[in-house]
Amino acid sequence: MAHAKNHDYHILSPSVWPFVAAVGAFVMLFGAVLWMHGSGPWIFLAGFIAVLYVMFGWWSDVIAESKIGDHTPVVQIGLKYGFILFIMSEVMFFFAWFWSFFKHAMYPMGPNSPAVDGVWPPAGIETFDPWHLPLINTMILLCSGCAATWAHHALVHENNREDMKWGLIIAIVLGAIFTVFQVYEYSHAAFGFSGNIYGANFFMATGFHGVHVLIGTIFLFICLLRLMNGHFTPTKHIGFEAAAWYWHFVDVVWLFLFAAIYVWGG
Repeated sequence: MAHAKNHDYHILSPSVWPFVAAVGAFVMLFGAVLWMHGSGPWIFLAGFIAVLYVMFGWWSDVIAESKIGDHTPVVQIGLKYGFILFIMSEVMFFFAWFWSFFKHAMYPMGPNSPAVDGVWPPAGIETFDPWHLPLINTMILLCSGCAATWAHHALVHENNREDMKWGLIIAIVLGAIFTVFQVYEYSHAAFGFSGNIYGANFFMATGFHGVHVLIGTIFLFICLLRLMNGHFTPTKHIGFEAAAWYWHFVDVVWLFLFAAIYVWGG
């Protein structure tokens, strides 16, 4: 009884995951630099596999902690605040790319000086028509967000696991279609990543968003697998709620990308 838990907090046991995550991230970054200098992708891939392994192992431990009752209401609040801070860091990440795009659009640099006849988009750049594939992708992502919201409502307000399952399936399929269309669009781009600031900004902003869509799709797929295994209740579903928040963040970022880069910037 002397060691019985008499508080609402979760005292974490010593864990190797933070150390392994740091080593894996360093190896992945170091390998990426070497890859860019022609040394091959193997060190990068080794670090990437290590990071994936950490994600699987660490989050499996978090799920196990939830199952044994460590996620009290106080702990759940902490988890939510932590994920909100993570999303805020992502907001600032994308803010940097928007800042770069708007800066070069409003103050385009000439060949010798910022004051020399700057043109935006740069001469010779053929931009995408925003009202074709980009608009279709926008509708696909918004519909996917609606499906995720349906799944959340089905769980929290109706405890309807069947509707939740189909909401997740629709959201995942639409997210995958968005990624396929994004790859198709890239393959038909009339400009490249290097050689001009427009292409660099375009591919960095939309490309990183595409990576977030891929991660979010996997996030929702993991939630679907957990649902099939009997996880989640109307009062205990932090993992799914985080996935829904992340997916809506991806939606909102795309709306800004569509309006700023495809419509205004084109």
